[in-house]
Amino acid sequence: MTDIAVHIADGEPIRLPAGAPVKEALDKLLSGKQRKRTIAAHANGVAVDLSRPLYDNTELTPIQIDSPEALDILRHSTSHVMAEAVRDLFGPGVKVAIGPAIENGFYYDFRRDEPFSPEDFVAIEKRMEEIAAQALPFTRQEKPRQELIERFRDQGEKYKVELLEEIPDDTVSIYRQGDFVDLCRGPHLPDTSWVKHFKLLRVAGAYWRGDEKNDVLQRIYGTVFFDAKELKKYLNDLEEAKKRDHRRLGKELHLFTVNDQIGPGLILWQPKGAQLRRLIEDYWKDEHYRHGYELLYTPHIARQDLWKTSGHLDFYAENMYAGMEIDEVKYQLKPMNCPFHIGVYKSDKRSYREFPIRWAELGTVYRYERAGALHGLLRVRGFTQDDAHIFCREDQLEEEIFNILDLNLHILKTFGFADYDIYLSTRPEKSVGSDEIWEQATKALKHALEKKGLGYTVDPGEGVFYGPKIDIKIKDQLGRSWQCSTIQVDFNLPERFDMTYTGTDNHDHRPIMIHRALMGSLERFVGVLIEHYAGVFPLWFAPVQARILNITDDQADYCERVYQELRKAGVRIEKDLRNEKLNYKIREAQIGKIPYMLIVGDQEKADGTVTVRLRDGKNLPPMTIADFAAKVADECRAGRGI
Repeated sequence: MTDIAVHIADGEPIRLPAGAPVKEALDKLLSGKQRKRTIAAHANGVAVDLSRPLYDNTELTPIQIDSPEALDILRHSTSHVMAEAVRDLFGPGVKVAIGPAIENGFYYDFRRDEPFSPEDFVAIEKRMEEIAAQALPFTRQEKPRQELIERFRDQGEKYKVELLEEIPDDTVSIYRQGDFVDLCRGPHLPDTSWVKHFKLLRVAGAYWRGDEKNDVLQRIYGTVFFDAKELKKYLNDLEEAKKRDHRRLGKELHLFTVNDQIGPGLILWQPKGAQLRRLIEDYWKDEHYRHGYELLYTPHIARQDLWKTSGHLDFYAENMYAGMEIDEVKYQLKPMNCPFHIGVYKSDKRSYREFPIRWAELGTVYRYERAGALHGLLRVRGFTQDDAHIFCREDQLEEEIFNILDLNLHILKTFGFADYDIYLSTRPEKSVGSDEIWEQATKALKHALEKKGLGYTVDPGEGVFYGPKIDIKIKDQLGRSWQCSTIQVDFNLPERFDMTYTGTDNHDHRPIMIHRALMGSLERFVGVLIEHYAGVFPLWFAPVQARILNITDDQADYCERVYQELRKAGVRIEKDLRNEKLNYKIREAQIGKIPYMLIVGDQEKADGTVTVRLRDGKNLPPMTIADFAAKVADECRAGRGI
């Protein structure tokens, strides 16, 4: 029998007979502790099971349980265990679809006439524990595709048949654990005994393959970890996330609402939410003016021909709303602000001396989202982008990107986001523009990040068709990532709209256009802020900063005077002069996340003061109205970094 050489990186090779499994090689190459933590491996760069036979000289890289890839394997394997448990409990009448690993867990889609209940979850988890205890090996087999089509068709597994019919290969892999067989590429765990620390979370409806014309399936979500403490932490975080859910808090704090009569995905800002939004907008405008931007305002609709010129009707039509006819001319709601800014640019002859031109707009756009994808403030159909476009020369590109990053991170930090991941997305397969200009733009993005001292991950081929981009995903208090900021270099629109400027040579040249959004959209950003702070906003952008509480009706007139004076001083204040017990009113103010409660009794009325109570229950010494207004102003300036 032929021998093969197998080694790990920087290690001496060992000789094994061809066909020896990966596990046999790793048993000889790794220490005992490393072997216990290894669940799979890369063989010459390809992820494989420990049972996979080796027939060629191979470099192995262990996949150990502390790696993200190992967690994906655990989760995908657990989805198979869950599918087996469901079939065992509910019989072959339940049809199985797909069960991938996803971020933070896994799911499996089933076709079943009756809905899964909480009691079913208990039974499924118990059966999963029994399957895990059997330590059933995950066994890979490769079979002719046609043979598998016939097998699954005989079993009535039409979803597996549909998947198989689209696979071009003649041979396809399946995995078996016990009596359960599933179509799968793998790799998987060595056996089911690794599936220990799991929890089924919820069930939701899901269209087969995401198409609303297809069958509606039941998707059971779950999570699993190698360590019990990690599972406990994740479940605790889930409970905390429920408490922070912006939809619940938005209703409780009277920030926003959605009305079916008006339409799903269309946000109605209530007074407190509108105040919150105004504070964010005012800060945003001030910072942009301070950083050399000018503000624009543009319409909500435009002639349909504009969207043909921009390419949106070619590349983005499925996200746009149907046109409307006005004076026998077709118009459409805008999904983007960029063509309008180009219209402003083309309203005059431009010279190289004007560059860079920085224009910003809080522009409301409208994009179609499927009803099932709508989610509070996070996925809506009408939203306001914190949009800006910079027009510059090639020699200014890198410096402008650096300036955008500087402003971007400053604003995020001011709102309390100092933790983020940065991605540099490069040229996709389908794109416009020369190799030279793509290379120049990508280098400019890269050099700006490095000049700023920012670590980043390259995301190959994930740029937009018109240019490379930087994406910044901020992290909230629970460590969850939110896509907000993006910086995109565009070669397409300047070409489509024949944009020019007069250069030093007195000839026309094409400007470079940079698209950027720092918050993404105000709706989404406010949703993230609500969940990040659990509704307990810093004083500088809290919609209500203080609430006056009287002890008895005898102080009502004085409280009214305090209210008016503080409002004139710029304090965002409410009054609660109801004939209720003070403790009750304090409790209501705390539930409303009010930063300061101003308590007024006979002594305060006589002294012309207020007693200040913080929302955490601490009391400050009595102070005059002017002193309290100054305290609020100082704290707000500090919060805004002024």
